[in-house]
Amino acid sequence: MKTILIIHTGGTISMKENKATGEVNTDGEHPLKELSTFLKESIEIKDEILFYLPSPHIRPDHMLKLGQFIHEKLAEHQYDGVVVTHGTDTLEETAYFLDLFLQTRKPVIVTGAMRSSNEIGSDGLYNLMSAIKVSSCDEAHGKGVLVVMNDEIHTARNVTKTSTSNVATFQSPQYGPIGITTKKDVFFHHKTTSHDSYPIQHLTKNVALIKAYAGMDGTIIEAVCNSGANGMVIEALGQGNLPPETVPALKNTIEQGIPVVLVSRCYQGVVQDTYSYEGGGRKLREMGIIFANGLTGPKARIKLMVALEMTNNPIELNPMFSY
Repeated sequence: MKTILIIHTGGTISMKENKATGEVNTDGEHPLKELSTFLKESIEIKDEILFYLPSPHIRPDHMLKLGQFIHEKLAEHQYDGVVVTHGTDTLEETAYFLDLFLQTRKPVIVTGAMRSSNEIGSDGLYNLMSAIKVSSCDEAHGKGVLVVMNDEIHTARNVTKTSTSNVATFQSPQYGPIGITTKKDVFFHHKTTSHDSYPIQHLTKNVALIKAYAGMDGTIIEAVCNSGANGMVIEALGQGNLPPETVPALKNTIEQGIPVVLVSRCYQGVVQDTYSYEGGGRKLREMGIIFANGLTGPKARIKLMVALEMTNNPIELNPMFSY
């Protein structure tokens, strides 16, 4: 008998559609609470509602509270796995934070829904049942936090929301899912090669996320630098390049001891120090900017927030972003 803990945090998976107005919202009762008729006899479910929030309302302090709550529950040694239900807008950020924060080999699965529970073609209950199957699977141990949606199993590091409304929205560009679920079974066809985690106790740092664009100057960078930010992530152009007009503001930011992490605004590939023109990747790395290996902007922001709780020394931060 496997015992699985479901932690509800809100989101579309916990909402219903008002048939008269078409609006989607909570109604005070979780529509997926009763699962007993769909479960195998070998799985026992315990569930708790930690938050009842749409995912745009989720903040980093909520993520930390969720991670601490999971640690507390797993320390009771009565659960074989955990499933977290979450709104899809920020699901990938919460999943990645948990992946960095949690110190457990037990399966922790994050899932959600693109359609509320009483809409035609609702995917919430199906995704939840798939997540429960994965969380009770022995092969899911030691793979970090996983996201299970639409019959696919993704790593928290690589998965991202790719469509505003399609039920197949969660994808892992250039990497793909590491497994699939069927009506009866769970199949893993890829292995995770490495995993990093950071046992922080607080999330107190303010990290800004900036997207680069043609003709960009240093105005936004200066404003962020002067706002009291502790760190900055920039979604650069292409392989990791920025317009030359941004360079003076970046130099000033680094001189003030504010770490700057670079990712690409492209959804595939990694940033590289290839070009040596002003604003090119090679010049930016020589300046002291940290290159992140394949992370999206939102995830690099989460990782920098976590890392800054341990150090703001670029020499120590650099290897943290090499994976």
